[in-house]
Amino acid sequence: MSSTRQFKENETTELKESTSELKEAIISISSILNKHGKGALYFGIEDYGKVVGRQTGKSTVKDISKSITDHIDPKIYPDIKVQNIMGKDCIVISFSGHENLYSAFGRFYLRTGDENKKLSSREIEHLVEKKKNYVYRWGFEASETPVSEADIPTLRSFVKKGKEAGRIAFAFDTAKNVLNKLNLVKGNNLLNTGRALFYKNNGIEVQTAVFAGHDRITFLDIQSFHGTLFELIEKSEAYVKEHINWRADLSGSHRKEIPEIPVRAITEAIVNSLCHRDFSNPKGNEVAIFKNRIEIYNPGRFPEDYSPEDFIKGKEHSILRNPLIANAFYLASDIERWGSGLKRICVACKESGVKVEFKNLKSGFAVIFYRPNFQQIQAAVRKGGQISGQKRWSELTKKQKAVLNAINKNPKISRKHLSNCLNINPSAVQKHIQKLKKIGFLIRVGPDKGGHWDIIDK
Repeated sequence: MSSTRQFKENETTELKESTSELKEAIISISSILNKHGKGALYFGIEDYGKVVGRQTGKSTVKDISKSITDHIDPKIYPDIKVQNIMGKDCIVISFSGHENLYSAFGRFYLRTGDENKKLSSREIEHLVEKKKNYVYRWGFEASETPVSEADIPTLRSFVKKGKEAGRIAFAFDTAKNVLNKLNLVKGNNLLNTGRALFYKNNGIEVQTAVFAGHDRITFLDIQSFHGTLFELIEKSEAYVKEHINWRADLSGSHRKEIPEIPVRAITEAIVNSLCHRDFSNPKGNEVAIFKNRIEIYNPGRFPEDYSPEDFIKGKEHSILRNPLIANAFYLASDIERWGSGLKRICVACKESGVKVEFKNLKSGFAVIFYRPNFQQIQAAVRKGGQISGQKRWSELTKKQKAVLNAINKNPKISRKHLSNCLNINPSAVQKHIQKLKKIGFLIRVGPDKGGHWDIIDK
């Protein structure tokens, strides 16, 4: 690749040939912060992308850092390092900030494309109002929970996952050191974000329920989950997996369990719902499973002036409502890239032939997965070449009917209990179940442990 095409200025990246342009660089940093909250600036690269490098003395990085701190308000503390790019030393500045508005040299700017637009008084007022709707301040406020009460096993697991993913370079030593490196501490207390991520009794709740029909009138099961955000992801995902339909693909050399809705899409929706939640709202997240759909809801409205399609089509950069939570989820590999969640959900559902809808509600935001019905599942099984047509009830054997009758009375009956009820050995029970599944009479809902059977043709 040509060096002139290696780098390009955009809304989050600024290129400067020399530190003689430091004032203009500081203005660019403030304007990028006001638009996106994070970005990068390079000294030693011309504005059209050619890497020229620059000489750096012992005090160069220190002087740049001091100038940025002195002239941007509120103060920021960027990460500045000398990096070899294409055989030449360049200075790379990575910065982030989540205050409502940043000034440079007493003036306010906003990034538009690769330019910095100076703002009028009216534009400043409008931008402040918009940014209040973009980033929730709750996560940056100190909680009353001391650092000493952070859950050590959760922290250790987090660091281990991050190191395995290549996203965390440090090892676990003490809880306070790890939390400080994640910017989750103020004084001796956890920030609200740190409390949510690493304190089990954080008061955060996810409500889950299974409803009998297409509305909320009659529920079959209802549960409330509590714990760290990582635990809530795990518990919510397990709940959905337990209550959706699964079918067995026997066409290959190994049995493969296939869910009616792709699990990776469900997980992505659950993670997104926690990542973008308005935690100052007393209402919790919800996972509602209906006969025809699954709704994953969070009390956090979609950013003003944006639509889900903007991010699905890649037209916009990510907007982090809870940036510290998003960063932790990214480091732990719970999200792949900032701003890619909705697109990943769409891709997974399209590959599986599942309809998905994103709804911006007055009270929050919901991802809705529409469930394929049993007839669609049967058609998919037949299309896979596993059966040549569904048998009638009258064509079943006596033992097959006995198995179905027992399951009809108790859908959660185990194979061992079926063996005792029918007075046949477990291997025979397994054989009858496999046959009934293959010919389209029986389907397993949820995993072996905790799931149940559904008879398709009663």
